[in-house]
Amino acid sequence: MDPLLVTQALNVLYEVVTLAVIVLGLAIVFGLLGVMNLAHGEFIALGAYVAYVCQSHGLPYLAAVPAAIAACALLALPVERFLIRPLYDRPFDTLLATWGLSLFMRKAIEIGFGGGYKSLKIPVSDSVLVLGTPFPAYRLLLMALCAALIAALLLWYRRSVAGARVKAMVGNRELAQAVGIRTDRLARDTFVVGLCFAGLAGVMVAPLVSVQPYMGLDYVLRSFFVLVVGGLGSPLGLLSGAAAIGGVESAMSALVDRTAGYSTVLLIAIFFLWRRPHGIFGRS
Repeated sequence: MDPLLVTQALNVLYEVVTLAVIVLGLAIVFGLLGVMNLAHGEFIALGAYVAYVCQSHGLPYLAAVPAAIAACALLALPVERFLIRPLYDRPFDTLLATWGLSLFMRKAIEIGFGGGYKSLKIPVSDSVLVLGTPFPAYRLLLMALCAALIAALLLWYRRSVAGARVKAMVGNRELAQAVGIRTDRLARDTFVVGLCFAGLAGVMVAPLVSVQPYMGLDYVLRSFFVLVVGGLGSPLGLLSGAAAIGGVESAMSALVDRTAGYSTVLLIAIFFLWRRPHGIFGRS
């Protein structure tokens, strides 16, 4: 098989599955709680910087995973309690509040680490032959981990008691409270889990990107593009949106350049907002 075709197909698949994991945290917070979290990208950046700190101190790269989750959880708890909780069911207010939080986090990262670019060593630097074509082993590992993570979360959401309680809270908060579900605690835990997924995504992609204070801007825009196209409240919406945005952007970037890829997904998002505002699989 043509090596160029195999490489491009693997690149598209990589973009789709990693974008799905990047969006996963925002899909949880926005889709289940109605919180328009513009600081999602900054929590991805926080995870990336935690990975940089761990690697700079000679720790194994896997140590960055619990460290990033802990850092995001410790920050997410007071953010939910004092900033988000008074604004539930007020999406526009949460957008303004988290926009201010994103500015604060961005400047805090810049003060702490400077405005320059940080680069991380790739934990697995070998290549693997796929249909006779060499492809970076870390990207293949990342694709497998992303797919397993998404599958595990969807299985938990559909089969577990906690997942059933979350669905009850999303469907009717007052009725869920009436049957004894602690919706305030459940909303807090859901918000924290969503931001921990953002930090985990930052750890996963950090060795492959330039880590810098403004890196979150691109991720939050692409995440909202995915949710606009795929729709909220549906696993199929997340996957279809990631496939559409990630696939089109990767293909157009390879055929033309990254500007053309970004412009194309922006046009797609505008089209869906105009003609199908609930997305492909979103709740109406």
